[in-house]
Amino acid sequence: MNFRTGQPSDAAALTAISIEVWLGTYMRKGVSAFFAEYALNEFTSTKMASLLKDPNEHVIVSENEGGIDAFIRLGQGRAAPVSGCSTLEIATLYVQPRHHRRGLGRALLEQGLAYARQASAPSVWLTTNSENAPAIAFYLKQGFEKIGTTHFNIGDQAYLNDVFRRIVST
Repeated sequence: MNFRTGQPSDAAALTAISIEVWLGTYMRKGVSAFFAEYALNEFTSTKMASLLKDPNEHVIVSENEGGIDAFIRLGQGRAAPVSGCSTLEIATLYVQPRHHRRGLGRALLEQGLAYARQASAPSVWLTTNSENAPAIAFYLKQGFEKIGTTHFNIGDQAYLNDVFRRIVST
């Protein structure tokens, strides 16, 4: 596993991974026009390049001999949807499905937690879809605790999400 800070030149690869993981996670029975439009509008190289240039965003990528296979994105200055959280959010942790169950997600999460320690964050928080059992099991196994719920909105549709927090030890 080779980790490094994401660069604007990674925008296209990170966008492709985002689409792959998001559709694979949430579109298990087929892709409707509603969700296709969301994914194609939300996950663009232009938006990703902007995130990679934003000083409040920190992206760590995992790279193998073929290219980027996973990434974690942390956002500073983010108000959590529930009380008791710091302002450091794990906004994204995406691993290409073919690289699951190899410890890559755990190792990338540790890289993100090391960044949180360097930033002196007392904790990190994240949200995940309440029906995403594999992600929930992963985060619980990594020491996160469920501390509430919120909704993820796409247009006029709301999807229940769980809010998790992990204390960052110094």
